[in-house]
Amino acid sequence: MSKINPMDLPLNWRIVRFEEVATFTKKPKGLRYSEYNEVPFVPMNLIPIATLFSKEFIRKPSNTLSSGTYFEPGDILLAKITPSFENGKQCIIQELPTPFGIATTEVIPIREVEGVSDKFYLFFYLLLPDVRALLTAKMKGTTGRLRLGAEVLADLEIPLPPLAEQHRIVVKLEVLFTQLDAAVDSLKKAQVQLHRYRQSILKAAFEGELTKEWRDAYSDSWKSMNLNEFITLESGSRPKGGVRGILEGIPSLGGEHLNADGGFNFKKIKYIPEAYFESLNKGIIYPNDIIVVKDGATTGKTSFVDSHFPHKYAAINEHLFIVRVDPKVAFPKYVFYYLFSSKGQQQILSDFRGATVGGISRNFPLKVTVPIPSLPEQEQIVFELERHLSVADEIETTLDAELKRAERLRQSILKQAFSGKLVPQDPNDEQASVLLEKIRKKKEPQQHKQKKKTTKVKTTPSAKQLSLDLGFQTVKLDE
Repeated sequence: MSKINPMDLPLNWRIVRFEEVATFTKKPKGLRYSEYNEVPFVPMNLIPIATLFSKEFIRKPSNTLSSGTYFEPGDILLAKITPSFENGKQCIIQELPTPFGIATTEVIPIREVEGVSDKFYLFFYLLLPDVRALLTAKMKGTTGRLRLGAEVLADLEIPLPPLAEQHRIVVKLEVLFTQLDAAVDSLKKAQVQLHRYRQSILKAAFEGELTKEWRDAYSDSWKSMNLNEFITLESGSRPKGGVRGILEGIPSLGGEHLNADGGFNFKKIKYIPEAYFESLNKGIIYPNDIIVVKDGATTGKTSFVDSHFPHKYAAINEHLFIVRVDPKVAFPKYVFYYLFSSKGQQQILSDFRGATVGGISRNFPLKVTVPIPSLPEQEQIVFELERHLSVADEIETTLDAELKRAERLRQSILKQAFSGKLVPQDPNDEQASVLLEKIRKKKEPQQHKQKKKTTKVKTTPSAKQLSLDLGFQTVKLDE
């Protein structure tokens, strides 16, 4: 985000630094947590994403609090560490059983300046994507532990309208976002229902309901077979060191490349050299292969190498299994759809062993029993399944597009709000420049006192203290 152009704002707005319209809450001197038996504590996992109000906290005995960030009811709790900050984690907790709360050390508690800024105006401004991008670029720390410094936030430019207009903007935003949230909630509920519909179609397929009329006409019959009876199983192999960074060659797939819909995601594909690939004697996939994740968080996830697979062949790493079906017994895609169904997934995961990062063994096919009709009926089942699922896919595409459109609309509304285009201006509003003059007058006695104290002890103020003193005096006014 570039610097705000005053020419893009209404005449009675001003551009100021964030610390001139907000304060960062600090623990009062002399406060002892031991005076309270329990203290409300807010860990990072209880701070929601872009949610105005939250009531979530846990109660901690005061003698167990070794660290934390002091905050008061009504403060904005802004996550400052990656990826929580980039994800938009922030909320306001207004009700606490004590006069204060303790949050994770990875938040910045923010409060409005009474008579100058509206807390909710500040809250919504911090959700602007351009603002987040600007602050993200200035985070410091090691990879994966980047943090937003309070001094960076204090220096952030913010457009300041009259206080009455801030209130009008907030009211309008709340009305529009309430309507938008209701629409988004409906879309997400439709996605859940669509998932249930897909599973019900899969269930009906393998109970013979989709092809009942066809089967009656051909007098076909079904039998149950153990998966292990008509497949071969192969494991992937670990790529040799130093091959993950190359930009071309043979694609090497891992669990992260398997999509939830049974397809593949090639956006972050890794490659192995042709020479290394030629030396492999296992882990090479071809059309009609079924891929199953063997361990990790996505254990059991299944994909199918069909005619749309964009490569002639590929390799898989050691976290995946290849299932190859005997075509004399079953159509590979028929078996894939069964393993992809909730019943198939349940049977695969019955072999799960280990803790959170556990997985399934080479014996998992022994736990899977597949209903097997004749090959012609299997072909008919696949046809009916794909006919129904293609309709679901079209609806899913529409829902995804509407959710993305809703998010774009949300950002457009925010952009209009902070450029003075969301609500009309009122010439009777007290101008922002008047508000800022009040702030300066309130701070002048404190600033004079600090200067006098510095002269008396004949010391030079530190660079940090100097920046604090000057920071509250510097206001950019554009006539």
